[in-house]
Amino acid sequence: MRLDGSGHLIIHVDRTDSGYTSARIKTQGLLSARYGRIEARIRLPFGPGIWPAFWALGTNITSVGWPQCGEIDIMENIGREPSINHGSIHGPGYSGGNSVTGLFTLPGGTRFSDDFHVFAIQWAAQTITFSVDGTTYKTVTPSSLPPGASWVFDNPFFLILNVAVGGNFPGNPDASTQFPQDMVVDYVRVTGAS
Repeated sequence: MRLDGSGHLIIHVDRTDSGYTSARIKTQGLLSARYGRIEARIRLPFGPGIWPAFWALGTNITSVGWPQCGEIDIMENIGREPSINHGSIHGPGYSGGNSVTGLFTLPGGTRFSDDFHVFAIQWAAQTITFSVDGTTYKTVTPSSLPPGASWVFDNPFFLILNVAVGGNFPGNPDASTQFPQDMVVDYVRVTGAS
């Protein structure tokens, strides 16, 4: 992980003799937000097994654990789907493969690795609205949850940027996966938070 000459944060992903290298940056203990607009302008890496994400976890994770703390996936992409963003929430009774998710697909076969895109949520009491490049594609409220499930999104959350390699969701890299790759972050912005 490094800053380039233009001030972009670079999360560099590469293959090594023993596996892969990448990085994660988080604001836990440094910055948290409750409500407001949270956005980042990012150019994504791509390819089978590549798993970039911009997400948030409840600051109470150390006391209640996951998924009770809540998770908001503002941008989650699996590299074999280079034009699709997954915007999701996870909580007790709707986590992992059972999250509440919306999909945004870039038009015209373009890929998130071709240029920068703005991934955002607008978050208010009992509402989270997901957007890409200003286009809203999913709004979630307590009524979006499975019957009897708890809404856990009225507390402060900290932010995370990372690129994972492999795993159940993206699958593993294959012969077509190119290394090295970079996730390039132009900015992260939080406005209107309480």
